[in-house]
Amino acid sequence: MRTTLTLDEDVAAKLREETRRRNASFKETVNACLRRGLEAPSDEELAAPFTVESRRMGLRPGFDLDDIGGLLDLLDGPGRR
Repeated sequence: MRTTLTLDEDVAAKLREETRRRNASFKETVNACLRRGLEAPSDEELAAPFTVESRRMGLRPGFDLDDIGGLLDLLDGPGRR
């Protein structure tokens, strides 16, 4: 498809720089950049909240939360002192 497009000067400069970097034609560079931009995730997709479902893990057998010294011995070993 052939069309006329008016580019802002800063966009044209970036495209010229990208054209030199890629060692490609201006047309190839414009098409590649447009594809990348059109395939990028939308603002709604990026703003989707990340959620973690919590679950009860319980207390493993042998752990007494009231015995801090015993817990430290279990975690660090009896030579921790």
